[in-house]
Amino acid sequence: MGLNETDLPVPRISVVTAFPDTVRSYLSSSVLGRGIEHGLLDVSLVDLRDFAGGAYRQIDDYSYGGGGMVLMAAPLDAAVESAAAGEDRYVVYPSPQGRPFCQELAEDLRGIAARKRLVFVCGHYEGVDERFVRRSVDMEISIGDFVITGGELPSLAMIDAIARLVPGVVGSFDSVKEDSFFSGMLDNPHYTRPEDWGGDRVPETLLGGHHAAINRYRRREAAGRTVSRRPELLAKAGIMPYLECGVYVLELHHPVLDRNGCESTTAVTGMDLHDIARACRTYGVRKFIIVTPLESQRKLISEVASHWITGYGAEFNPDRADAMRGIKTVSSVSRALDWIKEKEGRPPFIIATTARERAGSLSWLTLKETALLAARPVVLVFGTGSGLCEETLDSADAVMSPISGGQGYNHLSVRSAVSITLDRFFGFR
Repeated sequence: MGLNETDLPVPRISVVTAFPDTVRSYLSSSVLGRGIEHGLLDVSLVDLRDFAGGAYRQIDDYSYGGGGMVLMAAPLDAAVESAAAGEDRYVVYPSPQGRPFCQELAEDLRGIAARKRLVFVCGHYEGVDERFVRRSVDMEISIGDFVITGGELPSLAMIDAIARLVPGVVGSFDSVKEDSFFSGMLDNPHYTRPEDWGGDRVPETLLGGHHAAINRYRRREAAGRTVSRRPELLAKAGIMPYLECGVYVLELHHPVLDRNGCESTTAVTGMDLHDIARACRTYGVRKFIIVTPLESQRKLISEVASHWITGYGAEFNPDRADAMRGIKTVSSVSRALDWIKEKEGRPPFIIATTARERAGSLSWLTLKETALLAARPVVLVFGTGSGLCEETLDSADAVMSPISGGQGYNHLSVRSAVSITLDRFFGFR
């Protein structure tokens, strides 16, 4: 689901609970209350006790085999049927045994609630009859590895997270995109008046009114917080907006190895040009630089790119033209690196890639963290033929461990390796 979509139907949500007043009190207040009042959310409550049998409206009984009280299957089933009468439904049971709740799951549930009625079933005591779970529950979700007295708070937490994804519920939808976890990164610190609180001052950068400097400060702080507090988040975070400098992809056609392990020069292929250029454009790479000492090859690249950038090719496929504008050709690696240094004003951090095991190589996740904190332009170097020469690998700041599918076969095309690497480093989740 794209979070910029404003034409999704209003999310439909029901909460099955034995304590409706508790849920109603929260739903009627603050942001959620305004969203419901303005018709941006459709949230209803179902009192589980309305479906209980007997004079005492019994909804629970002792657990077979000993233990505490368990919510009975029949009242739960009847309540869920009532909550989604005549509608397709999707039933969520907050449970310590469920899958962990996260931002991506909130987005998934928001999309489900636009197509079906999303029904939250609030458990209590020792839980609910497992037969009801097997028969009626579509997903169990946990909000953390701890136990609380009932499912109302977890349900409200998830509804709140879903509601924030509905344009209009939060005052500015842009502020939602800046939240922690939306891009996979933690949020930057925030300050308000007074400027000096007991000798602890607001950072001067935030007081200067220089928006570019403020944005750089916030990106650095968010990056530092994520690395120090929640480094595991980096695996699925989109770090490109947090880098201080640009990212460049180098495809080497010389010097590279041939099948016999000798230094060689390879020919440029049209598939590499098109596929890698599009991958670079997709992930925000500033330039796709092709290194070949052969003037004829550089001329060929220029002609192919020109076909798509000007004339009929540009009219026929403007998106391809946009990608091909990112191509640059140079005669040597040193020329490429000098050009990047001059353009960025800083020496690049060079990450070489290889399909061979090599002592001292680092995982992509470690290098992703390093690139995030380096404050230098990042250059990812890929070799054609049978890979980069030892001299090139030795001269890099770091070498990335080989991409592996775990099957023992490791002969990816360079365009596949580039796409996989860019997605791991800069893909949003």
